[in-house]
Order: sequence, then C-alpha cells, then structure tokens
Amino acid sequence: MLRSHPKSDPPWTNVVWIDLIDATDDERAQVERATGLHVPTFAEVAEIESSSRVFTRGGAIYMSMPLPAAGDARMPLSAVGFVLRDNLLLTARFSRHPVFDSVFEGCEEKDGLGAREIFLWILEALVDRAADSLEHASVKLDTLSDAAFGADQEARGSSGSPKRPSASLRDGLRKLGTTGNWLSQIRDTLLGMNRIVSFVAETAAPALAAEPKTRLMAIRADLVSLTDYEAHLSNKVQFLLDATLGFINIEQNDVVKTLTVASVVGIPPVLVAGIYGMNFPHMPEYGWRFGYPFALGLIVVTGLVPLLWFKRRGWL
Repeated sequence: MLRSHPKSDPPWTNVVWIDLIDATDDERAQVERATGLHVPTFAEVAEIESSSRVFTRGGAIYMSMPLPAAGDARMPLSAVGFVLRDNLLLTARFSRHPVFDSVFEGCEEKDGLGAREIFLWILEALVDRAADSLEHASVKLDTLSDAAFGADQEARGSSGSPKRPSASLRDGLRKLGTTGNWLSQIRDTLLGMNRIVSFVAETAAPALAAEPKTRLMAIRADLVSLTDYEAHLSNKVQFLLDATLGFINIEQNDVVKTLTVASVVGIPPVLVAGIYGMNFPHMPEYGWRFGYPFALGLIVVTGLVPLLWFKRRGWL
C-alpha cells in the first residue's frame, strides 16, 4: 500500500513523507520514477551487516532496522527501511506497526513538518514504544519471579504437606521462554535504532538546526539507557530460567526419593510374609490360635515403622 503526506497526486512535488506498506512492484517502480530514489526491498532491509543497514547514495541516507511485527513475541521480526533526503522521507515497511500509523495520523493534523522532523518523530515514537515494552516485560518478570519462588509455599495444603508444583513451574518455564524471545526482539530493535542514530549524528548533524540536533542527542541517550535496562532484564530472565530448572530438578529428586522410600518400606513386610510362607512343620506359630492375626499385625507394624522414621527425618 502506498500513502503520502501531504496527500497529493504523482509526481508528489510537495510530499515530505511517502510511506510504503508491503508495496507491490508497480508501486515501488512508480515511487522510484517520481522521486529518483531507490525503494528498498525486504531482502535489502533484512540484511544484518552494518554496511547494508546504513549508507549514503546519491545525496540520500539509506537506513534499515528490524522491527517487531506486533506486540506478540510469537510473531517473527519484520524490518523497515528509511530513505532520507533534504526534502523527502521514504519509509518501506512490510508489516503494520502502530507507531507509524499514529505518526502518520499526527502529521495529517499538523502543517509545515519537514522530512527530518517527521523522521525524528518516528524515532522518538519507536523509543517510547520500546520503553513501554521493556516496562511491561519487567512487570511480567516480577510476576514470574513471585510465582517461581512462591510455588512451594502456594502448593502447601492446610496440613503443611507439600504438593507438587510441577505444573506451575512448567507453565512458568514456557512464559519465561516467550518473554526472553520478546526481549531478544526488543534488543534487535534497539541495536538497529542505535546504529541509525549514530550514523545520522555523524553524517547529518552538521546540517541540522539546534533543536533537531538536541532531539537526536536525546534519542541517543535514551537508547543507551534502554539497552542497559534490556541487558538487566535479559540477565533476570536467565536467572529465573536457572532457578526454575533448579526447582524442577528438586521436584524430580523428590519423586525419586519417594519411590526409593516406598521400595524400602516394602522390604520388611515382604520379609515377614516370606518367613510365614515357608512350609515347615515345626514352626511354632502354625499351631498357635492367634498366629495368623499376629502375622498380619507384624506385617502392618513393619510397614509403618519405616514410614514413621522417614517422616521424622523429614524425608517425606
């Protein structure tokens, strides 16, 4: 889809921003003929090397960066390309993104905006969006932390005996993976923006007025702080991942311990039953009137004594 601000028919002599959303070949060719600029393809904006992400050509600055396709970490990263010339901004996107839509709507309500002002506005909006995403991720990690370290207490019944919290731990592990993937996407976006801002600061800053230059430096400072905060959250994800896996290992060890205890508890009753199952004619209890109840009681007692001992030692 092709849209421009302000609205105008080709050759867009007074347009300052052309926004291409998953453009067709015909739309790309039409824009290239009208502007003399190369419209980046998805393959070009998806390149990861620095020389392909930011460069100048024919007096225009070509920039690209990864961009989350949506606020859902299950969606793969998309990308956006920027082409900035003195009097024109061209953006080539391949997925919808609320930041661009909100900026475009805001541009329609304002007059006299230049291409560089719109470009800085987009970067500022993307930084705000990344900050909101990191704040949301931080709240989510706090919730997962409380759930992980409180799983054992929450799993205890009124009697105080622990119940297995393995289901909640597995659910927390899945949520941690989703949050870690989301943070990875935010990190890629921040690194892409940082590369763009640094390149623009080096190439276009001398030609910028005082106010745009100040905004550019503010964006750069925000990106540094957000990158540091994202690193902190990534470390927290790793810590919670290790802790959750440790709790799961402890749970598995408890299961093995329980099975071991059960096998040990069964040995004395089996021994008693084996003794009284031997068919010897001179076994005294055979002729005793209470021999059978005595054997049954002995089996029960020899089964309960190890259980009580294990309970006292805290193994159960």
